[in-house]
Amino acid sequence: MVAWARWCYRHRLVVVVLWVTALVGLGAVGGSAGTDYANVFSAPDTDSTRAGDLMEKAFPQRSGDTDTVVWKTARGSARDAAVRGRIEPVLAEIAGMKGVGEVAGPYAPGPEAAARISRDGRVAYAQITFTAQANEVSKSLVEDVVDTARAAARPGLRVELGGQAVARIQEPPAGTAEAVGIAAAAVVLFLAFGSLFAMLLPILTAVFAVGTGLLATMLLSHVTAVPEVAPLLGTLIGLGVGIDYALFIVTRHRRGILRGLAPEESAAQALDTSGRAVLFAGGTVCVALAGMLVMNMRFLDGVVIAASLTVVLSVLAALTLLPAMLGLLGPRVLSRRQRRRLAATGPEPDEPTGLAACWAAAVGRRPRTVALLAVAVMAALSLPLLSLRLGATDQGNHQESSTTRQAYDLLAEGFGPGFNGPLHVVVEKAGPAATEALVERIRATEGVAHVGPATPSADGGTAVIQVVPTTSPQSAATDRLIDRLRADVLPRAGVDAHVGGVTAVFKDFATVTADRLPYFVGTIVVLGFLLLLVAFRSLVVPLTAAVMNLVAAAASFGVLVAVFQWGWGAEALGIAKEGPITAFLPVVMLSLLFGLSMDYQVFLVSRMHEEWVHTRDNARAVRVGLAETSRVINCAALIMICVFSAFVLSGDMEGATAGIGLAAAVALDAFVLRTALVPAAMRLLGRANWWLPPWLDRRLPHLAVEPQDAAPPAPEELEALVAAALGPAGPAPDPHAPDDACGSPEACAAQGACGAVDPLTARGDFSPYDPYDAAYAADDEHYVPGLPAPQERGAHVVHGFIITPDGEPIHTVTMTLLSKSGRQLDRVSSLADGSYLLSAPAPGVYLLAATAPGYASKARHIMLGSGPLTYDLELLEAVGTGPML
Repeated sequence: MVAWARWCYRHRLVVVVLWVTALVGLGAVGGSAGTDYANVFSAPDTDSTRAGDLMEKAFPQRSGDTDTVVWKTARGSARDAAVRGRIEPVLAEIAGMKGVGEVAGPYAPGPEAAARISRDGRVAYAQITFTAQANEVSKSLVEDVVDTARAAARPGLRVELGGQAVARIQEPPAGTAEAVGIAAAAVVLFLAFGSLFAMLLPILTAVFAVGTGLLATMLLSHVTAVPEVAPLLGTLIGLGVGIDYALFIVTRHRRGILRGLAPEESAAQALDTSGRAVLFAGGTVCVALAGMLVMNMRFLDGVVIAASLTVVLSVLAALTLLPAMLGLLGPRVLSRRQRRRLAATGPEPDEPTGLAACWAAAVGRRPRTVALLAVAVMAALSLPLLSLRLGATDQGNHQESSTTRQAYDLLAEGFGPGFNGPLHVVVEKAGPAATEALVERIRATEGVAHVGPATPSADGGTAVIQVVPTTSPQSAATDRLIDRLRADVLPRAGVDAHVGGVTAVFKDFATVTADRLPYFVGTIVVLGFLLLLVAFRSLVVPLTAAVMNLVAAAASFGVLVAVFQWGWGAEALGIAKEGPITAFLPVVMLSLLFGLSMDYQVFLVSRMHEEWVHTRDNARAVRVGLAETSRVINCAALIMICVFSAFVLSGDMEGATAGIGLAAAVALDAFVLRTALVPAAMRLLGRANWWLPPWLDRRLPHLAVEPQDAAPPAPEELEALVAAALGPAGPAPDPHAPDDACGSPEACAAQGACGAVDPLTARGDFSPYDPYDAAYAADDEHYVPGLPAPQERGAHVVHGFIITPDGEPIHTVTMTLLSKSGRQLDRVSSLADGSYLLSAPAPGVYLLAATAPGYASKARHIMLGSGPLTYDLELLEAVGTGPML
């Protein structure tokens, strides 16, 4: 990773040109090829799918999109000559437009035409059938149809239009939601970084990734079935993870420069640390998205392709384009004030201060209180989930000012609420008498408002009966009518018949989704558990993460139910009408939520795990990890909330629902779970957090999510240090010697080996080291209630500073603590101020070794008693080879 980062940094112009070329090239090819998005929204092996297949074969002339022109007269009847004289010429003009296949109005002879006028005569409609599906009809044609039809309106005569093709031209301009989300993210980034250039880096990275992802998805739509909603969802997740991944790396890079590293070295370390975490996080998101394949639905396959492709490109941009742009900026990634302060005062210590450190200490002091409050909040928000009902949105959920919503309401007023979602009963291989008998049975069924005459196919082998329910398409009573027809009415008629139509399709899709959802959730939970198990070598940490992910999902769906089903706050969000949750959204949202939650879990717990490995102090590990990562996590979450919430402006109900749901999920996950409940639970669990059976530890592969900043000393170098420290006459290291057989302090002092009599700077006193609270202080004056007493924890540690003879701190020194037999016990890297902290298992004599590039290595025997030991070391610049004592 380091070599790759350096190559991108040094060949920055080449990398930037390659990305620009890819974006422009895909744009040119995609612009000429266009799109071929599919509207495949059905579940395999369902009754509605079989009905749709039969209709497609028997009635190919109905394959185009059908939209509706609706008019209402304030006085008189739609049959009046004045009304007819205005409407008929308009319908004739629309029928003559190229791309319009048929216009069926209410003024033609026959009972079917007469049925297009309401009983009170005030509302009438005409059906316009295009020669192509809605997504293939040109917007100019639809605009001509709408303008021509609405030109017939006058005072006392309303004319509105509904249908999928008409709805497409009402959508806000493409990119509105994305632009608003990016603008909001830019404000957050500028406040976080204080630098215009640093603010632009994550945004440019995400824009390149999402842009190439969308263009590639356009081309893939010609090869495989990609639903029309897939690019929207791909943009939704791409902008979120693209900005967040770049944010993690840029934050690490800026921190490295502030600690005194050269820009190229800092970028290399940022890619080798945060870049690895980004690579792992992107993999977890793709794994969670791939879990949708368990649902075995063609509709979701295209969503998986679009979203996964965008995530992969986001990771690739963060690991290639971002270091190249860091190379172009150099030290200007810092603000002018930061550059001036760095030049005047030198590198700054890497110690978190402010609200992050205070909150970490508060969680450590009161973990039970914090955990109970967090659980109460999540439980309260999860309660509405019990009322979750899956279904479909329709044009009744559009804004009241839209013509599609006005047409929907007029049809419901004139012909009943069920008219906007008629059912199609498809009868196969039945005679006219049997079909007519079925029509009478359906007409007598409870919940049926109107039954049209059976329409036979050209060969007479198939007939279609249109059934209008008494209730709206989104009503639960309509779902019960479909079940009644399938389970009772059709079987008793003794014919082979199936219930189809858009309403039946959405109901079947919701049923299949609900049946397969437990398998899907189980799959992504198990995969996430295994990934974290390998990464952190613990059973409790991945189990905690799995439980927290389920809690976050329950609470976020509770918010969705409250807003979109119950209508709480819907008016403030610009949502016109409450209704059921779209059937496919739980699957998509759970995939994205589990992937994003894993990102935050990895970023938080990896820092805790690093501190645990160094100190074996769980309380300190939790506190340090929370203090050093909570600010970045909250900033990243705030950016995602801005991006997701902006999709309320997309004009797409599914996009708005997914945006609000994901924004709520990210907010709860970051602000309640990752910064409150997770650290509180880990503080209460103690050392059990890091328990793993030895037999399982031996069998698991090793995966370094975020490696140490400095490379460990080579084994031969440690052997040389041990031999030099023991002296030429000393015994060879005995690997079987007990580590606690250390002898007396007097014996060690006589040999001049112990830190207590070392002529350097070893001293037996103890000064407070922990920057997160005063619990490590030896005096009780600074003791923080609720934490273990100083003598009960952190006692067997050695800490101090690594400095030059001139007193300048040396950072990234690898400090290693070894037993008498030469076995490594602990290893850390010194911080920006030269400080270090090593942990020993018990009092005794140990070997302390220090190695750093450009400095002579040094080793000393030290002796730990019942309290901590402060031990400072001076390192000289290397003038030769070999360890220096």
